[in-house]
Amino acid sequence: MIIVTNRIRVKKGMGAFMAPGFTAPGPLDTMEGFVKVEVLLTQNLTDHDELSVNMYWENLDNFTAWRNSDAFKAAHKRPEPGSGEAKKESPILGSELTTYEVASVKEIAK
Repeated sequence: MIIVTNRIRVKKGMGAFMAPGFTAPGPLDTMEGFVKVEVLLTQNLTDHDELSVNMYWENLDNFTAWRNSDAFKAAHKRPEPGSGEAKKESPILGSELTTYEVASVKEIAK
């Protein structure tokens, strides 16, 4: 299993507003190898908010297929220049993508 984390810096006050959008129903739900997504909101930052969007995949090939899909492109499409949406300033200040391989796990038996 792999975890792909997109650490996204956003304008102060926007993190909690944006978080549910990453877990809303959509085409990601039907992608082969997709396991789950969780969104973490970093605490105690003063200048900006930070979201860590952790996507769990069965393998890297499944994530790559998502990243190359038309559904991914549509979900991340920027508004057309000159449109009303394009005039709105993006709350995103920057982002960084990191991929991890799950090397070891311990869970409490229930």
